[in-house]
Amino acid sequence: MGALKFIVYFSRSPNGLIVGSLRHFLVPSLILAFTAVVETMGGKRGRTQRKHFKQNKENVWKRNRSSSDANTNPDSSSTASNNNNNHSPWEPFTTQNIDFDKYYKEQGIVSEDEWDEYLNVLHKPLPAAFRINSSGQFFEDIRSQLENDFMKNLAMEVTDDGEVDAIRPLPWYPGNLAWHSNYSRMQLRKNQTLAKFHEFLKQANEIGNITRQEAVSMVPPIFLDVRPDHFILDMCAAPGSKTFQLLEMIHQSTDSGLLPAGMVIANDVDVQRCNLLIHQTKRMCSANLIVTNHEAQHFPSCHVKQKYLEKLGMGNVEDEGLTQLLFDRVLCDVPCSGDGTLRKAPDLWRKWNAGLGNGVHRLQVQIAMRGIALLKVGGRMVYSTCSMNPVENEAVVAEVLRSYQGSIELLDVSTELPELVRRPGLKKWKIRDRGQWLASYENVLNYRRNAILPSMFPSGTSCESKMTETDNQQEDLGPSGDTTEIETATDLGTRLQNQNSIDNEQTDNCAAPEIVTVEENSCLPLERCMRILPHDQNTGAFFIAVFQKLSSAPVVLDDTSNLNGRSTHEDHKVPKNLSEKVVEGTIELEINSSEDAKPEQSLLDKVNPDDDVLNKESGDDASKLDSSGVVQEDDELEVSEVHEDGDTVHEEERGGSRKLPSQGKWRGVDPVVIFEDEATINGIKAFYGINESFPFKDHLVTRNNDAQHVKRIYYISKSVQDVLKLNIRVGERLKITSVGLKIFERQTSKEGTSSPCGYRISSEGLPLLLPYITKQILCASLADFKHLLQYRSIKFADFVDTKFGEKASELTLGCCVIVLNTGVQAFSDTIQANASTIAIGCWKGRTNISVMVSSADCEELLERLSVRFRSDKDGLEAKTKEAATEVEDAEETDKQADAN
Repeated sequence: MGALKFIVYFSRSPNGLIVGSLRHFLVPSLILAFTAVVETMGGKRGRTQRKHFKQNKENVWKRNRSSSDANTNPDSSSTASNNNNNHSPWEPFTTQNIDFDKYYKEQGIVSEDEWDEYLNVLHKPLPAAFRINSSGQFFEDIRSQLENDFMKNLAMEVTDDGEVDAIRPLPWYPGNLAWHSNYSRMQLRKNQTLAKFHEFLKQANEIGNITRQEAVSMVPPIFLDVRPDHFILDMCAAPGSKTFQLLEMIHQSTDSGLLPAGMVIANDVDVQRCNLLIHQTKRMCSANLIVTNHEAQHFPSCHVKQKYLEKLGMGNVEDEGLTQLLFDRVLCDVPCSGDGTLRKAPDLWRKWNAGLGNGVHRLQVQIAMRGIALLKVGGRMVYSTCSMNPVENEAVVAEVLRSYQGSIELLDVSTELPELVRRPGLKKWKIRDRGQWLASYENVLNYRRNAILPSMFPSGTSCESKMTETDNQQEDLGPSGDTTEIETATDLGTRLQNQNSIDNEQTDNCAAPEIVTVEENSCLPLERCMRILPHDQNTGAFFIAVFQKLSSAPVVLDDTSNLNGRSTHEDHKVPKNLSEKVVEGTIELEINSSEDAKPEQSLLDKVNPDDDVLNKESGDDASKLDSSGVVQEDDELEVSEVHEDGDTVHEEERGGSRKLPSQGKWRGVDPVVIFEDEATINGIKAFYGINESFPFKDHLVTRNNDAQHVKRIYYISKSVQDVLKLNIRVGERLKITSVGLKIFERQTSKEGTSSPCGYRISSEGLPLLLPYITKQILCASLADFKHLLQYRSIKFADFVDTKFGEKASELTLGCCVIVLNTGVQAFSDTIQANASTIAIGCWKGRTNISVMVSSADCEELLERLSVRFRSDKDGLEAKTKEAATEVEDAEETDKQADAN
């Protein structure tokens, strides 16, 4: 038989899978097998996977002639061609990118004298850094252990990076709560002498006593100047280290058993990243947190009109809680190209090109503008990126300042955190596009004005207003129907050569000639921005700008500040193919961000985001209200419900009437329901003897409509309660993925006997409830408490203290709380819990007490106890020796006096 031959004709399906038809002697069974594999691969793909497969893929089998590998090893291509059948050996990430060097040298990020030092530090691994949870129970013990134990023990383990100390506190972070390690994450894992320190970091981070976070990433929340009563919005929160830091700040000065008056809303656009965010912030055990899933640039406004409340006779509006969701502080840490993280993500060296920053500029401006719109007058917003590119930094700040025209101020915070080395923002920069340096928007060819915007330049000025009649006569209709400049032969050749790789900066052989023009300088106070560079304090790179809102003045539609270079005069009409949607109480334009769209289709909506357009009432034309006070527009405006996967279901398709409050469910997200089952609540209060002063009403929520099958009950603060009520009132515009603190969980007995109470206290909720519990609670000696943590289950007769075993056997079957007796409490006394009280949740069975704490929590708590009581013992021994020395000195003095 001849060799089996076949031809595969490949095509790309809508979901991105490679499929094809097989011909020439393929047996039916092989065809069926191939079809089954394809169906198995493509049958169930989530939204994230579909989006991933739509992205252009790099051809890993084709070697790029202009790649850095070919430049560093001239023989690499010939070697590869001679060994086609062998896999090339693994090679470390390259840390060279010629285009990166050219770009930032031209931008003047650093002076020529320090360029080598700057580049040298960028090529080194990023040292690990972490922050102590200042609101944690053991934060003083951990800080003491770092200062007295690890700093001394690791003193001899110094690397060759010029660092004097192996670990040290960051000098600019308050209270010695943030620490810098002279080792990268990889070194901590590999070095055997650092095993104890590495284990300490892992355990403390898992429990939430510390957070491993890049040093420069800790800076933006500090400049927010957070107070415990602030409402805070973290617009792009995942993975959650900054959110955790914000929660620490509002909880830090709060007494035990009390919750701060403020709250944090942490938002992220990606559902999977929201899950990571929830996992990170869960360690904080906060009832003052809401996690939402929205596009940051379209974060919903929740606003109930005052007219509606007065119509219902509700009296004073302030008595009804929130009527509009605005924030005292907004953290706007936007998506960026990320070249400030090159030290911890060296694969970015290969991927970096100037087009990365240009591509995210528009989104960054939109997010920053939305953040200002959601800010209260007098509030503060911090804009930050982990990029060094001025297009993503100063250009965005300048555009926001121009757009708000005096209603916001760029604050000068140069005197704050004086030990933090920072550099002022740039006043001038250039734009790099397809091998060309553009110093002004006038240099941008017409067909590139969808990608290169006026706001990217220091002046932010469009050249449209400067065009002469002669220039207008040189325009002609292009093949796509929009007006494009008549191209010269050189321009046409350049465009054709670059159309298949829009932002390929790997070579300048096909680039257009360099354009020489007068460089622009910004007249705005951009020097008040902060640039943190890696070689200044051995960190990553970061950019920070601090805004303060002075008034809610509208954004002026000015042709010198629009983002796409098109006139925004009154006679300019929006094309009919753009639809106006009533979203968040303001009019927003649907935009198309693709570069192939017409300029009008990429118009950034700059309708006043502060001024609720729908609230402008004038006689009979006043906006209508539905039964819940949600603004209704004219009947011809079509309202649609947006689902998680981006699909819309119109009212006409549903066949129902337009009732926004009844659309309270987001597909794929469990509802947030106020738990009001009085029988269950009273049973819990009676079983644990919870004091009546602990607020229950409207503070318990679940994610299940069926009160009889609720598995978990969450506790929310008063501030979160107000936001949830407002959200219900406006039709549940917030898509909430997580809310509150898990305080109770449904419990079952393995011994076949049900407990009188159907719910146990969760480990997360125990610190909040502990000061109010009067039943099912006992004090244990240090020895018995440690034994419980170590063995996890002990019979009543096996406790060291027999009285404790007897007391434990008398408890009711079910959940109980064991408090560490530090010598102050007595068994007959009422337990008085405070911030220093150490307690764990346990289960009282028929014959034993078992802990209901994870193994990691037990190990970390044992470590904390050993450190704390060792310190107490050392302190007692030191005081004893000191007293003995004083006695000896006194005796010696008396002897000398007698001799004299």
